[in-house]
Amino acid sequence: MSGAGRLGDLLGIDHPIVQGPFGGGLSSVALAAAVSEGGGLGSYGAHILTPDAITGLVTELKAATTRPFAVNLWVPLEGERSALLDNAAFTVHTERLRSYYDELGATAPAYEDVEALPDFVDQMDALLAAAPPAISFVMGIPPRRFIDEARRRGIALIGTATTVDEAVALEDAGLDAIVASGSDAGGHRGAFLAPVRESLVGTFSLVPQIADAVTAPVIAAGGIADGRGIRAALTLGADAVQIGTAFLATRESGASDTHKRQLATPAARTTVLTRLFSGRTARGIPNRFVRDMAAHEDAVPPYPIQNALMQPIRRAAAAQGRPEYVNLWAGQAAALAGEDLAARDYLAHLVTELPRQEVPFGSSGTH
Repeated sequence: MSGAGRLGDLLGIDHPIVQGPFGGGLSSVALAAAVSEGGGLGSYGAHILTPDAITGLVTELKAATTRPFAVNLWVPLEGERSALLDNAAFTVHTERLRSYYDELGATAPAYEDVEALPDFVDQMDALLAAAPPAISFVMGIPPRRFIDEARRRGIALIGTATTVDEAVALEDAGLDAIVASGSDAGGHRGAFLAPVRESLVGTFSLVPQIADAVTAPVIAAGGIADGRGIRAALTLGADAVQIGTAFLATRESGASDTHKRQLATPAARTTVLTRLFSGRTARGIPNRFVRDMAAHEDAVPPYPIQNALMQPIRRAAAAQGRPEYVNLWAGQAAALAGEDLAARDYLAHLVTELPRQEVPFGSSGTH
């Protein structure tokens, strides 16, 4: 068994540390490559990429590192990709945000310019053809034919569960490893069997229950940023950990400087769940926009409509250094993130904090 336990055996990584995948342009090839080269599993969130862009991404990642890495996709929720509004309803939602467009000098998107999401089937076909070492998923279970084809090509599949029931469903579907994503985690929530409000289990409550319920390697995610969190997760039965926010704070991530400056600050000690930035529930640092628009949480349109409406506001605010209007995705351990660290240095520090024990991680001693 490798030094990274069962996940190391599955993926060929040296350390039981996975870099969380970030969507919406927050991932970068430099970050994923740095983590992979350091012996962890680097990841890249590709859910907004076209099939051609996915092909190019995997080519770029393979050129940047010879070590294993993962590419992440969102499994579409039923009806989400066909969610449409008529022009009149679209205008109502646009006008709700008019003062923010005007204040930031941003242009609201026109009804006819809101683009449909890339087709998931086409994305998966492109990803399987490009054959990254691993593919990870959030928000659901990929169709059977994709699982079978990945196995035929020797691609490891990692699913994400926010509840024990989701973990069991992922294992029954044949995925190779399972991320136990606690409600502590930053960014979008991945619940797919029950509503988000019924799927908010804290990481350190969720991990041991999933470890008891499945035989696949378990990767603990949410609220982990240092050696203390890693050791706790491994003690509770995880084979590895996935760290998101603290890697988001590193130099190589695609997050704006405006976003990064809010992490590892007292402001990051508080996070909230909100639909206001994208139309999907996500955890981030509350700011002026979240507080001013709180009464509209249930009124905003679903993803991807709200996401398209907010994109000009988010981008203009980030460019102008105005965090009060930026989607400051962050988990509940964000205040533990380092400041201005290179990803490789941060990973190397985590490795020094790994527990030294004779029983390898993820062995039968913890399952």
